[in-house]
Amino acid sequence: MPTGMSGHRATLAGCAALALWAILAALARFTAPLPPLLVTSLAFAVAGLLGVGWLASQGRLRAALSQPPLAWAHGVLGLAGFHALYFAALALAPAIEANLLNYSWPLLLVLLAAPLRGLPLGRQRLTGVALGALGTAVLLGGGAAFPASAWPGFACAFAAACTWALYSVLAGTRWLAGVPSEALAVFCLGAALLCGLAHLGFEPPALPSDGQACAILLLGIGPMGAAFFLWDIGMKRGDPRLLGTLAYATPLASTLILLGQGAGEPSWRVALAALCVASGGLLAARA
Repeated sequence: MPTGMSGHRATLAGCAALALWAILAALARFTAPLPPLLVTSLAFAVAGLLGVGWLASQGRLRAALSQPPLAWAHGVLGLAGFHALYFAALALAPAIEANLLNYSWPLLLVLLAAPLRGLPLGRQRLTGVALGALGTAVLLGGGAAFPASAWPGFACAFAAACTWALYSVLAGTRWLAGVPSEALAVFCLGAALLCGLAHLGFEPPALPSDGQACAILLLGIGPMGAAFFLWDIGMKRGDPRLLGTLAYATPLASTLILLGQGAGEPSWRVALAALCVASGGLLAARA
């Protein structure tokens, strides 16, 4: 990342990542019924190979590889753990509910930023967080069904939320703030290897169809590729409190896309949630 990038531009980079993540669930549904670990491994392989190829062409690959063990553990385990849990949640539970439960991570991120980063929240930002949480609750409730068979998927969704919130906040701490964003390219390859080995050990073998392969390619280029670099910039140089609150727009956009795919039925919940999310984002931005 250019050292001269302002905090405002870095925060905008984080917002671009949120926009890419809005299509993550929709693309993931096109990979069904492939095993979650296999999808995670292949998508990360795409992202990692593209990133490493660019680094090699710039003569910066050696520097990206030369990261401390803590950075490798944070990058590989955070990326692999979150996406494996998220794709498992989408496979085991209703897509809209699992997706929204996963998006409790923005609330966790904003709250964790205070003790771990020493950043004050303030009454106005907390009000924005509360409105965002209300919007997510409206979408998650209001008649949404929770069959007993879906609970393992919901557990995976909440575990994914905890994983990503902790990963995001830790990325900006003094222990990891110096890790260059470009190192994510090699971390993606590490995550691909880890998930690939786990796939071989715990999942039945499978080969993607042409359509599934296309979805995996798009995942690796966008939501599981460029989005990581943009989000890392936002977490390290931007405002994590603002990004954590604005992230509530992502589950709304993601849900609307899923509804357009026929994954559920539109209802008054969507309209009410949109008002809550927009109001919360406005309050956070003004703060």
